[in-house]
Amino acid sequence: MSVVQTGDCMKQTETAVEDPARTKPAVWKRLIQALVSTVVVVGIFVGVMPQIADYSDVWEIIRSLTGLEATTLALVAFWNLATYWFVLVAALPGLRLREAAVVNQASTAVSNSLPGGGAIGVGVTLAMLTSWGFRVAAIARSALVTGIWNNFVKLGMPVLALALLALESDVTPARVASAAVGLSVLAGSIALFGLILRSDRLARSIGKAIGSLVSGLRRLVRRSPVVGWDTRAAGFRSDTIGLLQHRWLQLTLASLLSHLSLYVVLLVSLRHIGVGQQDLSWIQVLAAFAFVRLISALPVTPGGVGIVELGYAAAMTIGMDAQTSAEVVAAILVFRVITYALPIPLGAVTYVIWRRNQSWRMAEPQRDLLAIGSDESAATA
Repeated sequence: MSVVQTGDCMKQTETAVEDPARTKPAVWKRLIQALVSTVVVVGIFVGVMPQIADYSDVWEIIRSLTGLEATTLALVAFWNLATYWFVLVAALPGLRLREAAVVNQASTAVSNSLPGGGAIGVGVTLAMLTSWGFRVAAIARSALVTGIWNNFVKLGMPVLALALLALESDVTPARVASAAVGLSVLAGSIALFGLILRSDRLARSIGKAIGSLVSGLRRLVRRSPVVGWDTRAAGFRSDTIGLLQHRWLQLTLASLLSHLSLYVVLLVSLRHIGVGQQDLSWIQVLAAFAFVRLISALPVTPGGVGIVELGYAAAMTIGMDAQTSAEVVAAILVFRVITYALPIPLGAVTYVIWRRNQSWRMAEPQRDLLAIGSDESAATA
């Protein structure tokens, strides 16, 4: 994710698989994007975060972690990484868990470590999956479906968090507004998704309407209009119905598990650092997690670097003294290191595995047989 929700990197690039050529922006655009990201990240970590907590205090707190606490965090982080593999297996019939692990970690490492890494990560994903016999259409469908499901969870979590906060009488107007926005977008998205799946005619009408809206927005920036979105919507419907008929529950449970596992990593980081239930309840942490996940959907910086840290700090240090604020920031930084940086060396290892291991490679007809077998298993489950 995902990782950015487990490394969320693969999650960041899910919708781009549809057309690999479009994931390669001009060099100057990448340079501008990298420059903007750098300015934002430096501004946050140099100008803003020190106002919340002194870095020297934060470092001393991090150094106080015991070996047992560090080991526990590592184990929880590894589990968090693994949960997104189940999402990929659910969305791509025929994909085996070991293959999901390799492709997810390798693409995540690229997305997290290189400027414009999201586009390059898409290329890595396509190269790996096609070498294993998966068809590009199936890869694109799985990427789109996992992206939709991940966004459904992201939009729904603030609503759940608000309901739990109401039990603690800790509801603020800002949180109500955020949850209301999330609920509205979630309801609208589910309704739109349901209409697309309901009939070919509705799918074409919705695709055409969205295409017209996008074309209008593109004209404002002097870009050419989009075409064929009605056909694409109808194609998506026909491709997706069969997948969701047998796998919607598996996909939903796997997506929920992946997001909640990331939340557990954050909660364990806070508790190991020393931020207790009396300082931040698990419900308050869940609320901060849910709202920051919603904000981080905007691709301002790779993996939300800087934006995510500041969002968590702003949400969880309100009204705290300097010492507790330093502990919270320390926990946030530990959390981000083990979820954002940990996948990078693991991804390097999995990339080597892919390059050297020829036994997983097969022709498309062979992979199709595995996909059929996995669909039959899902249908009888």
